Amino acid sequence: MSLLTAAALVCALTTVFVLRHTVRYRRGWMREATARTREQEAHARELAALAPVPSPLVIPSVTFEEFEPRFARNELGPTLASEVRLVGVGDGATGATSDTEAIVLAVCAKDAHRLFEFGTSTGRTTYLWARNSPPDAHVTTLTLAPDQVEAYQIAEGDSEGALRYAAQESAFTCFLYSGTDVESKITQLYGDSKAFDEGPYAGSCDLIFVDGSHAYSYVQSDTEKALRMLRPGGVILWHDYRDPSFEAATIGVVEYLHRLSHSLPLVRLGSTSLVAYRAPADAADPAEEG
Repeated sequence: MSLLTAAALVCALTTVFVLRHTVRYRRGWMREATARTREQEAHARELAALAPVPSPLVIPSVTFEEFEPRFARNELGPTLASEVRLVGVGDGATGATSDTEAIVLAVCAKDAHRLFEFGTSTGRTTYLWARNSPPDAHVTTLTLAPDQVEAYQIAEGDSEGALRYAAQESAFTCFLYSGTDVESKITQLYGDSKAFDEGPYAGSCDLIFVDGSHAYSYVQSDTEKALRMLRPGGVILWHDYRDPSFEAATIGVVEYLHRLSHSLPLVRLGSTSLVAYRAPADAADPAEEG
């Protein structure tokens, strides 16, 4: 083989080698580019899914300060008027309000003397109320006992998820306040709230928390009783006013409060899941309005 022929052969082989690697590189690059495109498309779809949509929560929001004067600020920010004792939950616990919601509930208790709670659960709110309310205050709290779950009265249209939620929150007989120095300020009631006789409490409660069953029929029943129990100028707070597309068990709360908002001036407190109503100081019978 002549040198010229050998050189031509080497050149040809080199060209083939380069072409093969070029094709492989281009194919690899195209695969990577395609993969990146698909990833970008998937990311775009995720962003689209997270894009703001019209919220089903239509009750107007107010700041804490607008609703409760103790949250008023000065040049230093919050004042000692809103100072409370708190048991934090961090990432959450069974039936728990968030730490922010717990602070709101505790601050509202500072001037309340007769307090009533629908739905004891672990007794955390009960304890916070007893701990932060005036020395002569009294807290009454109502829950189903674990052996009373069969007494739960499901109505047509009630969410099945609400029943499971109620059973979960009715699993306690020992509470956070049990054995504490404020337990004497608390009366624990057991029973189904639909069967509860609110008559002895009529027109006497300064602060009421509706956080029992989230089924529509229970939210309605508990609210109607709460309105009859409320004194003029008193406050009712509801928990778990949340978008039901993310938390289906709350749909009864949302639907009933929307209906009630047509007749009573309800407000949502900040970005929490608390909804509030303050009765006029000269209120006669707000239950008739609802």
